[in-house]
Amino acid sequence: MLKWPDVGILRRSRCVKVVAVMLLLVVLIRSIPYSIPIRAKDIRQNSVSMEFSDRQGLALGTILSQDQSHTAVVPLKEVSPYFIQAIIAAEDKRYYQHGAVDIIAIVRAVMEAIQAREIVSGASTITMQLARMLEPSPNTLPHKIREIWLSWRLFAGMNRDEILAAYINRIPMGGNLYGVEAAARTYFGIGASDLSLSQASVLAGLPNDPTDLNPYFNWEGLKQRQKYVLDRMVEDGYITPEKSDRAYRETLRIAPREQGIIAAPHFLFWVASQLSKAEITSPKIQTTLDRTLQQFVETQVRHVVTALGGQNVNHGAAIVINNHTGEVLAYVGSPDYFNWQNLGSNDGVQAWRQPGSTLKPFLYQLAIAQGIIRPNTILPDVPTYYPIPGAKLYAPVDYSETFLGPVRVRIALGNSLNIPAVRVLEKVGVGEFLSRLHQLGFTHLDREPEHYGLGLSLGSGEVSLWELAQAYLTFANRGKFTPLVTTIIPEIAPPCKQKCMQIDTATSWELIVNMLADSHARATAFGVDSVLNLPFPVAVKTGTSSDYRDTWTVGFTTDYTVATWVGNFDSQPMQNISGVMGAAPLWNQIMMYLHRNKKPDNFPPPEGLFELPICSHTGWKPTDDCGSGIVLEYFYPEDIKDYDNLSVTGELPAAYNEWLSQQESPHLSSGKLRIVLPQNNDYFLVTAGHDSPLELKVAGVDNQEIQWFINDNKIATTTSKSIFWQPEIGDFTLKVVTRENMSDRINFQVREAEVKPYRRGFSIGED
Repeated sequence: MLKWPDVGILRRSRCVKVVAVMLLLVVLIRSIPYSIPIRAKDIRQNSVSMEFSDRQGLALGTILSQDQSHTAVVPLKEVSPYFIQAIIAAEDKRYYQHGAVDIIAIVRAVMEAIQAREIVSGASTITMQLARMLEPSPNTLPHKIREIWLSWRLFAGMNRDEILAAYINRIPMGGNLYGVEAAARTYFGIGASDLSLSQASVLAGLPNDPTDLNPYFNWEGLKQRQKYVLDRMVEDGYITPEKSDRAYRETLRIAPREQGIIAAPHFLFWVASQLSKAEITSPKIQTTLDRTLQQFVETQVRHVVTALGGQNVNHGAAIVINNHTGEVLAYVGSPDYFNWQNLGSNDGVQAWRQPGSTLKPFLYQLAIAQGIIRPNTILPDVPTYYPIPGAKLYAPVDYSETFLGPVRVRIALGNSLNIPAVRVLEKVGVGEFLSRLHQLGFTHLDREPEHYGLGLSLGSGEVSLWELAQAYLTFANRGKFTPLVTTIIPEIAPPCKQKCMQIDTATSWELIVNMLADSHARATAFGVDSVLNLPFPVAVKTGTSSDYRDTWTVGFTTDYTVATWVGNFDSQPMQNISGVMGAAPLWNQIMMYLHRNKKPDNFPPPEGLFELPICSHTGWKPTDDCGSGIVLEYFYPEDIKDYDNLSVTGELPAAYNEWLSQQESPHLSSGKLRIVLPQNNDYFLVTAGHDSPLELKVAGVDNQEIQWFINDNKIATTTSKSIFWQPEIGDFTLKVVTRENMSDRINFQVREAEVKPYRRGFSIGED
């Protein structure tokens, strides 16, 4: 039996062992980073300064890095000592005394937080901030632990000067500026080595809040932060109060925002980010851009956005392509790249947005190439409903919220009708259409077909203006897919030697071009004098996304393809701005400028096809009941036999009955009386005691006396085409007869609905 002293000794022994194990575990964990250190070479920045020129050798500008950020890398010895002192005083005063983590600062921050019941100060060291820059992550406890771990690895592989150099070359300095060198050049027009105390203390204040303290928009706020930095420098003994006071009062001149960039900043950063190291054989890079054209397009983007500002339009973008080479001639990503408060540095050419109806031409081309439709095919633009599992019925409507009835493919495409497009996609298949869009370079459409559904034909996915321009270039080149070109580098083979390919026959593409260039075909929706109609041959398509969030216009001549977008980067809806009102005026101005001296050639007619007269609502050889609706349409040679032998009347199938019932004066009935409500074999349920008349309606005659019979009993004689009848339970035959002995009859049933007791908590979803 143990005595009390023995028990105490045993407990102390156990405690010693536990403490020893814990200390051993801490030592073990702390030593692991030294086995996997991060060295300076592992995080080396390989940015280079690049000087860009246009296709004629005119300067476009110089950027300081090869990515979307404006960065320049300098060694620590080429940075002003004032800035080094200022950044240490502002961000980590004990930097040269502690390790990767400042335990004293952590304890102080915890104690202050406990007393104030909120976070008063942070405890991140410069090493920890560098770790966060290398692997950005949310400010949560697990990520904070990971940040400390990465800091230990940095401290294990690099000395303090190397860590500090990596840090000051990466710190955010407002807008897309990173690093002290880029900030010094941009804001003051000098290198980091020449920064004065006043300039250095201003720049050292920026990383604390680079967005709100941007010197172009909040100079007063930045001056307050400068005062804080100078006070810390005095406190730490770097400078005297007198020097601090002089530095604060010194008048500083901020260089213009555009310094170093003459034109096309979005384009320059995009090109720099896409060039591989193998392609950069010289710091001087000649691009395909035309500076004169670029500056004209920039001006037009600003003008159009300003003109539409009252309708909540804030942004626009445009791209111009040379059809013969695939070269980008102009590239404007926003009205003002340097207006960071208005999201100006966002690139509207590369941004992902819903394309509205701009994908429809590719759907119709695919359907024609696969033989699913022909140019003379008649498509029903009528009320249509699709059941969606677990959701309401999908009932697409057109922009005008009206229906045109039977329409040719040309009319459906020209007027951007939604129901015909959805019907064609249903036949083609969403997966098949998605595969075609991938062929055309729409890489952002990377979800499964089920994600997009039939709405893909109406713009349910997201694409970029760049992708649209590249895809429409395929139309301009008769089905030859051509990757866009941005630089003139002799050592690099032209893209067509590597990636160009012919998709389907040229004829199917020429057919769609012919339709897109037909101003009469789109007159119903856009009128005869819209901005889409130019004084020379041009093919064009507009698009508007839901709630007027995006408007697009993409079109081409035989020489140029122009794609434009107008909208808001933050996805705010515009005020009733459609594609023809938003992006089309911009597209119009650019097209007119491109062809100011020389009109383009005519588009070649579809090769190997024949133009024949057809009845506009049957799609075949005109008959006596076609009236004035005779138009010309293209036929494939193999369809000529059917054209000559088929006798197609103007009788519309049952799919048009609901549409016919909504027309005041149906003009497609060939003078034949038809019952359109109810339809043959319809089945109605009525609730006993409820007064719910049933509408009976006919079509095909005007201003004629009509006799109405139910089961051979006359119920009415009218000159109107619609009456209401109180239904009874039973089987019925409805017959209508005119004085000219035209007649029609249908059968329908009326049954009593079963009334179920109401159950609390149960609701019926709307259709």
